[in-house]
Amino acid sequence: MEIRELSISGAWEFTPVQHGDARGVFLEAFKAPLLSEVTGHDLDLAQVNVSVSAAGTLRGIHFADVPPGQAKYVTCVSGAVLDVIVDIRVGSPTFGRHDTVLLDDVDRRAVYLGEGLGHAFCALADGSTVTYLCSTGYNPGAEHGVNPLDPALGITWPTTARDGSPLTFELSAKDTAAPSLADAEQAGLLPDFAAVTSYLRSRAEETEA
Repeated sequence: MEIRELSISGAWEFTPVQHGDARGVFLEAFKAPLLSEVTGHDLDLAQVNVSVSAAGTLRGIHFADVPPGQAKYVTCVSGAVLDVIVDIRVGSPTFGRHDTVLLDDVDRRAVYLGEGLGHAFCALADGSTVTYLCSTGYNPGAEHGVNPLDPALGITWPTTARDGSPLTFELSAKDTAAPSLADAEQAGLLPDFAAVTSYLRSRAEETEA
């Protein structure tokens, strides 16, 4: 498996080796020891989520309070999405910046984003199916959002689907009403970089113990 660290600390891209023949394809989509080696701590798998999206569906930007936060290992098993990871950690050297990875059923890449980071994606094909391995379960009182269309973030969302047709964005009412990054910071909703770093250090020490 090929691993690439993204420009946002705490996020990585994983590209599996695919073994194909006339019957189809086999690959190792997730390897816990490898992920632990890269991140410095184990992924305590608490929940697996699956979303199926029509082309143009835009989900996010979602994040959770730290601690415990919610780390995610995300892949697209069918279709294609443009996956976006946003650094929303106040005090981070890359605060407000983002990185993008194409997740699809061709290269079958995955991304890992650690606790404290924001996550969103735009579906590029009907029926795009995304799976998320999550370190914690759903906790509505500790989960928040930032508007993915906030111009201050500078995210260039795709305007064309995988088949070449134009995309029309579809957001949930919750994501549409989500605050801008600046408003979320002012409201005290965003994770603190130093606190996230301290929490992850404690997780690494637990793994080593």
